[in-house]
Amino acid sequence: MHKLSAILLLSVLFTSCQTSLSEKETKMYLEKGLSISKSTGKELSGTLTSKMKSGGVIEALAFCNAAALPLTQQMSDKHEVLIKRTSLKTRNSLNKPTENEILILKAFQVNLDKGGVLEPKVVLDQNGTPNYYAPIIVEQKCLKCHGTLNKELSKSTDSIIKSYYQDDLATGYSEGDLRGIWSISFKKSKS
Repeated sequence: MHKLSAILLLSVLFTSCQTSLSEKETKMYLEKGLSISKSTGKELSGTLTSKMKSGGVIEALAFCNAAALPLTQQMSDKHEVLIKRTSLKTRNSLNKPTENEILILKAFQVNLDKGGVLEPKVVLDQNGTPNYYAPIIVEQKCLKCHGTLNKELSKSTDSIIKSYYQDDLATGYSEGDLRGIWSISFKKSKS
């Protein structure tokens, strides 16, 4: 029943809020959101890949712990938006999802479970602020740090993760799983 009410609430959220944006505005925010999430993802994953090659998991996790949030903030400042990566299973508690993000994450998961295609969404929040949401899907290369313990994720890597993130929930994934979402809040347009 809880899953059904979440789906109904999301349906209302998507349909009622979307009518407040024109088709042209929705397309513009989708394009901007895609561009921003791609450029931010490229910055993060490029550095992460480099760290994995040069120092392995230890150096990659040190980068994630010390630099991922500041780098995301730099990209937020550059694009004059609020960029966030969040999940129902966070690694860093600073990435905890909002109520709206939880609804989006659950809707994406239900759609994925039904075999649907996950498409980015633009939704106005209760304040009329446009928000772009796009799924983050687990790739094979993610499993060294986000896979299943004693399978893709070694005990030593898990202990390093736990040294940085004592409340880590971001493991147990398989390739193709929904890892989380990009959440980008644009400035409220002045009418």
